Amino acid sequence: MDLLLLTVLLPLLLGTLACFGLGKLSWANGRALTALAAGGVTLAALLCLLSMAPQVLAGQTLLVQYPWAPDLGLQLGFRLDGLALMFGLLITGIGLLIVTYAHRYLGPDDSAGKLYTLLMLFMAAMLGVVLSDNLLLLVVFWELTSISSFLLVGYWGHRADARTGARMALAITGGGGLALLAGVIVLGQIAGTFDLSGMLDQGERIRAHAHFPLALILILLGCFTKSAQWPFHFWLPDAMAAPTPVSAYLHSATMVKAGVFLLARLYPVLGGSGLFEVIVSGTGLLTLAFAAYVAVFRHDLKGLLAYSTISHLGLITFLIGLASPLSAVAAVFHILNHATFKAALFMTAGIIDHETGTRDMRRLGGLMSLLPWTGTLGIVAAAAMAGIPLTNGFLSKEMFFGEALTAQFGGTWFNGTWVAVVATLAGACSVAYSLRFVHDVFFNGPVQDLPHPHPHDPPWLMRLPVLLLVLVALAVGLFPAHTLGPLVDVAARAVLGGSPPPYHLALWHGFNVPLLMSGLALLGGVVFYVGLQRHWKLHLHHPRGWTGRLFFNQLLNGLIRGAQALIRLTDIGSLQRHVAWMLVSVIVVAAWPFIETSLPLAAGQRTLLPAPASAVAVWAILLVGSATLVLGHRDRFKAVLLTGVVGMVTALTFLALSAPDLALTQLSVEVVSTVIMLMGLALLPARTPRESSGGRRLRDATLASVAGLGVAFLCWMVLTRDHDAISWYFLAQSLPGGGGTNVVNVTLVDFRGYDTYGEITVLGIAGVGVLAMLDGFKVRRPAQDEGGRPWSFARQPLLLRVAARLILPMALVASLYIYWRGHNLPGGGFIAGLITAVALVLQYMAQGQERAEALLHGAQGRRFTRWIGSGLAIAGLTGMGAWLWGRNFLTSAHGHPHVPVFGELPLASAALFDLGVYITVVGATMLTLSVLGHASKDGRGAAALPEGSRA
Repeated sequence: MDLLLLTVLLPLLLGTLACFGLGKLSWANGRALTALAAGGVTLAALLCLLSMAPQVLAGQTLLVQYPWAPDLGLQLGFRLDGLALMFGLLITGIGLLIVTYAHRYLGPDDSAGKLYTLLMLFMAAMLGVVLSDNLLLLVVFWELTSISSFLLVGYWGHRADARTGARMALAITGGGGLALLAGVIVLGQIAGTFDLSGMLDQGERIRAHAHFPLALILILLGCFTKSAQWPFHFWLPDAMAAPTPVSAYLHSATMVKAGVFLLARLYPVLGGSGLFEVIVSGTGLLTLAFAAYVAVFRHDLKGLLAYSTISHLGLITFLIGLASPLSAVAAVFHILNHATFKAALFMTAGIIDHETGTRDMRRLGGLMSLLPWTGTLGIVAAAAMAGIPLTNGFLSKEMFFGEALTAQFGGTWFNGTWVAVVATLAGACSVAYSLRFVHDVFFNGPVQDLPHPHPHDPPWLMRLPVLLLVLVALAVGLFPAHTLGPLVDVAARAVLGGSPPPYHLALWHGFNVPLLMSGLALLGGVVFYVGLQRHWKLHLHHPRGWTGRLFFNQLLNGLIRGAQALIRLTDIGSLQRHVAWMLVSVIVVAAWPFIETSLPLAAGQRTLLPAPASAVAVWAILLVGSATLVLGHRDRFKAVLLTGVVGMVTALTFLALSAPDLALTQLSVEVVSTVIMLMGLALLPARTPRESSGGRRLRDATLASVAGLGVAFLCWMVLTRDHDAISWYFLAQSLPGGGGTNVVNVTLVDFRGYDTYGEITVLGIAGVGVLAMLDGFKVRRPAQDEGGRPWSFARQPLLLRVAARLILPMALVASLYIYWRGHNLPGGGFIAGLITAVALVLQYMAQGQERAEALLHGAQGRRFTRWIGSGLAIAGLTGMGAWLWGRNFLTSAHGHPHVPVFGELPLASAALFDLGVYITVVGATMLTLSVLGHASKDGRGAAALPEGSRA
């Protein structure tokens, strides 16, 4: 297996499954084993990337393609260039440190299995984003990051702030993901491909297209929401309700950088246009300055770090938006630097919270004497965030100031001078909030009034990740060219699509204007913080007025009120009226082409076949049954039976038209659905009350007649005309392409196997939905019916019980026979599953609900969810198996091997897919039957049951 694919699959499959399974262990070492498994998988993914790094650093781009639906542009394509390598190393390297840190951070009541499972899922999603070569695949992983981060932010589900933060993060990033999907589709249509390898060299042609602005705006919405750019920034501070390892990983090194990653990845395509530069650099500069100022006034440690993260993301966005090639180098360099010092600061904040019980800086202070190691590491990391010399933050901030001086975008107001002023003020705010982090926590008076009165440095397992990150920050600050120089160079080449201009990463570039700006920012930040602390009483500041969170809540409440108003206007509680409006809409849409155009309304000239007497008889039965059903629909029991008659006539029609597969399916469906409907109707009164007036009945009859006659007329017009059919293709390709002579079954499990997989998925969802809706539901059944006859739960007839016992094994053998012959003769997994379900339904009727449940271990339907899951898993894994041979999903293999004793056997891998269909059909049917039966078996009315009867 290719190492690129393995890098993603390791955390996606092995990591999640191992952590989930080990997390269930209750013995003492279970948590340690879970952490060890997560760390081992992360380390393995990191080693995979490191093994490919020499090729990438030498200038190669590694590509691997696994076709899915190439005609639609869908394929599993992965690429590893400098940019992907840089982000992949960040994701796995910092991820390994986070896994180590989290082992000591979690409390005894926190689920280690849950946290590590979700971290593995998120890591796989982020690796998928940065390694994807196909943009549609990238969007899939992008949405997976939103879902997994939602679960991680809401890890402490018992806390209201965690639930609120998770919902807000999902709403903003999920909405941006939908915009991104639309933008990617437009971009792919412009480029003629969704593969980055075929798109990145078409920049000029794409930017000249008329639809380029639309694609750009939609993609930027996805990037800005994910990377918390103004005005979509407010979800990130609320996401700080997550555990600190989650905040350190998601909100400093990974998830929030997905947006800037995509900006950098698509820079050769989107960059270079004036619209891109104005929007991206303008938004980045505004976010940089706004969030830096707000961060100074946050009292919560993680809140301060959240806004500082937003500010630094704005800085990176600003640099990517500029037309200067060196700005791309500065952006790449700062992505690496920010990840190191911000992850260290988040973990430092987690240590402080873990040891003191609070993150409120108004209550903290004087911790340097009690937490000397933590304090020293936190001070160095904060110095890097402030851009103090000898740290990595100083170097990238110097490059940022240099690019700000030469920035030219948006006309006169955004020339280099104004941008430099804004950048210097933002740098001063950065110094101010970094100084506040250090002063308010580690100094600023003696320790007092802490929830945990005796804080101390944590175990080495929590300190070690912070120490390593701080050492990296110092090493890069002192020796940038020797530490990150090669990685920055190849990453910048990937962003620019070519070689960057000459540059030099060094600690000292002489006395110049960027150095002066750094000095002014440092001095201004100190003065700003000291002034706020001494003269404006910073600790008494409370934010007022509109905030992003308040605006979001107001908008959400407004949408809910609008939806409720619309519902009040349209939903009057009448199902009949809803159906009537739907029929009117369908009639209008179907009739519109005939009204607008001169389509002929006459029948075609095709030669018709004579109708035999048997067909006329069946047609008459159908008419009589349907009319009787309409006239007697108030009697629910008779209505169900008459519906079954209509279904039986349909089965006879299929049989007459030489479609035995469809006839068998229709017959089995009618039996199962009739039993299930009767069980459902047992929870309702025997008759439907009269509620419709004469006028409403006339309206319903008119609509039903027009709709029915209209459909019949359209069918008649189609069937009496010659037309080209596609059936010849399936008839010709069934045996050579699918390995079977039963065209219907080969079509279901091979040619249109993906459709079938979707259908059984829907079937499984419907079964689970029944369980969810009726879980714990009990009907209060009356003691007697309307005729005065008592409800009897007496033992079932002996003849029925004996017959059921004999029928079950024979039915199972018949199901097996129908299943195995399905690829070449009428049958298949769906029909076999229905036959098995009918046999099991008979057991419920003969043995009774309680006895049948005990024999099948149904557990009130819950056990059958495993059947559904197993069936879907078998079908899905069968489809994925084709990838091992480089084939498309659900491509089947077939042959006729010679087996001793049996001779030549026709075998096809589609039989495994059909097995999944079989198990899912049986599971969904039995789940519905079990739930409905359980809802009614114990219900009793107020009146006593007659003597001799039993429940």
